[in-house]
Amino acid sequence: MNQENKVLACVDQSHFADFVADYAAWAAQRMDAPLEFLHVIDRHPEIGSGKDHSGAIGIDTQETLLQQLTEEEKVRTKAERERGRVFLNRLRERALAAGAESVDVRQRHGELVSTLVEQERDARLIVLGRRGASAESSGRDIGRHVERVVRSLHKPILTVTDAFKPPQRVLIAFDGSGVTRRAVDLVASSPLFSGLEVHVLMSGKTRADADKKLQEARTTLESRGMDVVASYVPGDAETIIAQTVRDRAVDLLIMGAYSHSPLRTFMFGSKTTDLLRSSTVPSLLLR
Repeated sequence: MNQENKVLACVDQSHFADFVADYAAWAAQRMDAPLEFLHVIDRHPEIGSGKDHSGAIGIDTQETLLQQLTEEEKVRTKAERERGRVFLNRLRERALAAGAESVDVRQRHGELVSTLVEQERDARLIVLGRRGASAESSGRDIGRHVERVVRSLHKPILTVTDAFKPPQRVLIAFDGSGVTRRAVDLVASSPLFSGLEVHVLMSGKTRADADKKLQEARTTLESRGMDVVASYVPGDAETIIAQTVRDRAVDLLIMGAYSHSPLRTFMFGSKTTDLLRSSTVPSLLLR
């Protein structure tokens, strides 16, 4: 087993963590890579015990209060870490039962995105839920961290949505750009996709070079012995990709993500986010 370039699964304490664990175990097996679960406990200094500490009081009382609050924080932190330890050990056992051979766990206090930035150097693939605890409680269809994580990292990120289904058919949303050519190279070279049926779909505006670009992608994939279906369908890319995923029973969508600046996304919206909302299958996102 290659002990470098692990699969890093980012989990929180929601039921989506089981889906992340199952897909991460599948990826680790196929890539012959170690698997590590990362649980980041956000610090919330604004959260207190609920007691009323207001009012002007003397210096001695202030010191007593500060000590009391410090002790309360220690107790809360210890309880969070213990819950996290039990949670991670359960996921570790789940991954081992699914066939992953080398599984480790890591727990950190801090902020999710900055922690992942620190950890991604040793990761070959990052797996996270498209939704998590925050989306579960708020009803959002995409978790608040997904875009920030994808924009901040450089490694491929597999976002999962629902109960595990072993992928048999993958679709590359291809437009001939550098990032989608890199997606083709990744699929051609990674054991993660070995033996899977690969569909390459070009959509969007009518392009004179579409057939040439598609043939280049097909040749790259077929040179590795892959079964390839390549097609060009002009029209609205989001609609066509989502429809193709449904019509061809695609199990995994591969695409470039968040190519525009956050300001442009704020003003005009994001095609990546729209496509993630319209497609219910796991998505491998590349930057």
